[in-house]
Parts: sequence; C-alpha cells; structure tokens
Amino acid sequence: MQFTHSPPPTLTISQNFWRYAIPSIAAMLVTGLYQIVDGIFVGHYVGYQGLAAINMAWPITYLLSGLGLMIGIGGGTLISIARGENNPQHAQRALDHAVLLIAAVSVIALVLFVHFGETLLTIQGANHTIKALALQYVQSFGWAAFITIFAGAIPMLIRNDDSPKIATGLLIAGALTNIALDYLFIGIFKWQLQGAAIATIIAQAVTVIGGIIYFCSSYSPLRIHLTMKNIRFNHCWKIVSLGSSVLIMHLYASFVVALHNYQFMQYGTELTVGAFAIVGYMMTLYYLVAEGIAEGMQPPVSYYYGAKKPQNISKTTYLAIKVTIIAGITWFALLYSFPRALIGLFNSGNAALTSEAIAGIKLHLFAMFLDGLIVLATVYFMSVDKAGKALAISVSNMLVQLPFLYFLPQWLGVNGVWLSMPLSTILLSFIVLPMVWSDLQQRNKIAPSIPQPAV
Repeated sequence: MQFTHSPPPTLTISQNFWRYAIPSIAAMLVTGLYQIVDGIFVGHYVGYQGLAAINMAWPITYLLSGLGLMIGIGGGTLISIARGENNPQHAQRALDHAVLLIAAVSVIALVLFVHFGETLLTIQGANHTIKALALQYVQSFGWAAFITIFAGAIPMLIRNDDSPKIATGLLIAGALTNIALDYLFIGIFKWQLQGAAIATIIAQAVTVIGGIIYFCSSYSPLRIHLTMKNIRFNHCWKIVSLGSSVLIMHLYASFVVALHNYQFMQYGTELTVGAFAIVGYMMTLYYLVAEGIAEGMQPPVSYYYGAKKPQNISKTTYLAIKVTIIAGITWFALLYSFPRALIGLFNSGNAALTSEAIAGIKLHLFAMFLDGLIVLATVYFMSVDKAGKALAISVSNMLVQLPFLYFLPQWLGVNGVWLSMPLSTILLSFIVLPMVWSDLQQRNKIAPSIPQPAV
C-alpha cells in the first residue's frame, strides 16, 4: 500500500492552506446547519419554550459530536503526520484504532444518555414543560449515539486522507437531508423536538454511509477493518490524547451553555433562555467558521510537522490567525447593524424575545473573535503533537468562566450573565496568544537552513 496523493508541489503555502480551509469551513457551516435549522423550525412551530428546551438539551447532545470529533481529529492528525512521513502502514493503523474507539465510546454514551439525560436537564433548572420537550431530544440521540459519533469522526478522517472535497460533499448531503426532514417531521407531522432529533439522526446516517463507501473505494488507500487484530491500547490512547483538546472544547461549550441556562433561569425567565438560544445560534455561525479555519489549518500544519518544515508551519498559522480575526470582526459588525433581520429567522413576531436577543448580542458577542483565536491556538498545539498544551488551553477556557459566571450576575443581574463569557475570554487571550507566538518563534529558531517555498 502507498499514498497516491500529497500536497501538489506547485502550490504555495497560502494556496495549500485554502485548499483545506475552504472545504473545512464549508463542512463546519454545513454541520452547523443541523443545529441552526432545528432552531429555526422549533422557533417557528413550537415557540420560545421550544427554543429554551432545545437550548437545555444541546449541552448534553453536543457531547456526542465532541466525542466524534475527538476521535476524528486525533486519528486524522496521525494520518496526516504519517502522510508527511510517507508511512502508509501508520496511517492504516490510525484508522483501525479510530474505528474501534468509535464503537467503544458509543456504547458508553448510550448508557449515560438514557439513564442520566433527565438528571442533566433538571440540574439546568428546566421546569416540567421544558424538561418534557428537551427529554424527547436527548433520549433520541442517546439511542443513536453510534451514528452521531461516527458522523462526527468520519469526515475528519476522510479530510486527513487528503480528500477534503469528498468530506464536505458528504456533510452537505446530510445537511440537505436534515432540512427536508425537519420540515416534514416538525412542520407537517408536528413531532416537536423528537422530530428534530430524528431528522438529524437520519441525516447523520447519510454521512456515515457515504464515508464507509469512500473507505471501501479506490479513492482511498486506507480501508475500514472491523477487527481486533493488531489493536494496541497505547495507539488508542494516542488518538484520545491528541483529540482530547477538541473534546474539552466541546465540554467547555456544553458546560458553559448549561451554566448560562441555569443562571438565566435564576436571574431571568424562560424567555431569557429562549433569547440566549438565538444569540447562541449567532455565535455558533462564527464559532463554526473559526473551527473550520482551525481544522483546515491542521492537515497542512501536521504534514509540515511530519515533513520537518517549521517555516511553513509558521506561515500557515499566521495566515489562519489573520483570517480568524477578520471573520470575527466582520460577523459582529453585521449582527450589530442588522439584528432584527437575523433574529427573525428564529422568532415568529414575539417583540419581547426580539428585544432580549438584541441586548444579548451587544453584551455577549463583542469579543467573540478572541474566542476564535483560542480555538485556533488549541488546534495549533494539537497539530504539532503538543497535546498537553492543547488540553491545558481547553481546560483553562472552561475554568476561567466560573468566577465570572458566579460573581457578575450577583452584581449586574441578567446583564452579568451575558457579560461573563466575553470578559473571561479577554482575560484568557492575554495568556494563550503569547504561548502561540513563543512556540512559533522557537520553532523558527531551530529551523533547518533549507530553501522553503514562497507564500
């Protein structure tokens, strides 16, 4: 077995970055359509209580996506490094262990979701009506944990097999399926949040089936093996350790959203949680772009790391930083300028909900470009095999918010809940960004004196 493709030698560093980044951004936005389209249909057909319910279910179900991405990014990073080293045996080994992890983690997730889903909703302060709606969503995903985790992992594995367009195409097929089924199950059949969950699960199954077909085709030198032969625990651990920072990022998002839900129920009402759901969708659109930029940066950076080209690593990373900042500032300017039009996607004329969501956009999202840079820093350290630093950033991102969420609402009420995330993000960025700068400078100092391609 040998690799049949690698980055074309005629491409500049920026062209190679965009070769991965554009499909990756598109893939993340398409993936986000699952959540956003669910919110649009729920907001119009169920109302603000439905939005509050799906926002309380989301921190729970989002963990499944995090588990899938953990395995996909961890295994994909090893595949890209193996490609840079021109070692197809190591790439196949990474894929074999990734598939085993998907199966094992899915069983654990199913048990936890089915037995503890209701408890996790109660902790967030869900009342009887919201809890009943949210539980429909959570338990449906629990029984389909294998599909959701596999759907999160397989596009990342395909992308790192140097097929980013195919990975994006599979995600688009799933998203279009989800849109059609959301209309059918929520709009026509009136299945409420259970309909939203079933539509998403079926759409994810489309992506999974397409991914399996890819690895059985001539497009890939790798194959999915359903076997325990040559499986080693340390290889599984390597995938988990590399991808753990991504899981922590999802745990952070889930944890913070759950805490916000609880605090909004304490200092506000169900309507406030519904407004938070809408603001969260606005944030999600940028967060997905930032994550797409970061994950688009990862394959070339991992490849350059394996190929011992540190200057190319620096140039790729600096380009990703510029794009992340520009995207964040541009999106906030649009949200600040045209809030009613964007909020109207999720709201059927509830003036109080619109007013609360506008206030949330102004208070909650002004520093979101820094959150994008923190995501980028996490993926950067993971891409150059520094899983410890990546994990430390992800954990810090979660812990730094706790004092802000505890004290600010006591002083400022609901406005304090809205301000907790941006203020903690500003504080953390003063620590994380110098870490990236220092690592890049150190890497360039030890760079071998060999000619590098021009950007």
